[in-house]
Amino acid sequence: MGNFKKRMYEDYRQEFSTDERFDIAYKQVKRLKGFYSHLRIYIIVNLIIIVANINSDFFTRNFYETGFFDWRTYSTAFYWGIGLLIHGISVFGREWFFSEDWEKKKIQQYIDKEQAKADKWE
Repeated sequence: MGNFKKRMYEDYRQEFSTDERFDIAYKQVKRLKGFYSHLRIYIIVNLIIIVANINSDFFTRNFYETGFFDWRTYSTAFYWGIGLLIHGISVFGREWFFSEDWEKKKIQQYIDKEQAKADKWE
């Protein structure tokens, strides 16, 4: 059991001892924290890799043959990015982009737009 969860159970034992919502929320926060840690490490490591490849190739080759335009400079970021995207989908859910709520809002927006057009000519 993590320190945060222990502290929460000690401070609010009577409120959360049998509450399943707390366990679900705790797991979701833990998954979010894991994703943001993964994202942070992804950015730092790939910046180091890209800068190192560009710098090493810039001083040893011609300017036109530098690592700036080389696939191997960005391949790690690309493939790791696919893994990060899959991790993000697992944390935020598949309906991250087009959820039911989004559909309802969009439908209401089009209904309002059509109503405004109809009211304009009356």
